Amino acid sequence: MSQGVMSTGEGMRIFPDVEACIDCGGCVVACKRTWDREIQNQRIDITTMAEGIAGPQGENAAKVDPLIAGENPGETSLPMQCYHCENAPCVSVCPTNALQKEEDGFVTVQDDLCVGCQYCLSGCPFGAPQFPDSNDGSAQLFGTGGIMDKCTGCRPRQEAGKGPACAEECATDAILVGSAGEISDELEKRGSGSFFNDQAMEIIFGEEDAQLFQDYNPDQ
Repeated sequence: MSQGVMSTGEGMRIFPDVEACIDCGGCVVACKRTWDREIQNQRIDITTMAEGIAGPQGENAAKVDPLIAGENPGETSLPMQCYHCENAPCVSVCPTNALQKEEDGFVTVQDDLCVGCQYCLSGCPFGAPQFPDSNDGSAQLFGTGGIMDKCTGCRPRQEAGKGPACAEECATDAILVGSAGEISDELEKRGSGSFFNDQAMEIIFGEEDAQLFQDYNPDQ
């Protein structure tokens, strides 16, 4: 397994290390190849902020510390996908219960219940829900913007003892997979921060586990 994959299966979390991401796109390719996704379907994408702008300590300096200090961190790349949040907003806003937080921690979508209302797209702060068919003829019909699709966490791979394809093939181990404690410990070992604000961390990990990330960061 990749060094970023510490454990899999029940209770797992997926979380990015922005200090390690180099925007190579390897995770996007790995996902598409593994699940044979269409070109327009991005179950994982890399968002690059402040492109071409250096941070206060240079182009390759740490990103999280300036952010905490209220400074522009400069160009920062962030793998964005479904983080299978503990308090998943997409599940809360889905009017048909097509989205569920399963007992093992995965957030799943049941295609035959999705009506394409796209409320989940508005509810998710991380841009995870995708509607790859929203531009075909079905989107012209009232009440449907296509069937929602998103990162599955490579659940079948995890059930087979493997890590998610994106994490396994990340050249810099920028996608971490494990329990909240394992991810927090790994970020601390690397000297990386969590990047997201407190509210986002509580959405992803829940109030109690989000505290793990604050405990080691004296600036928060």
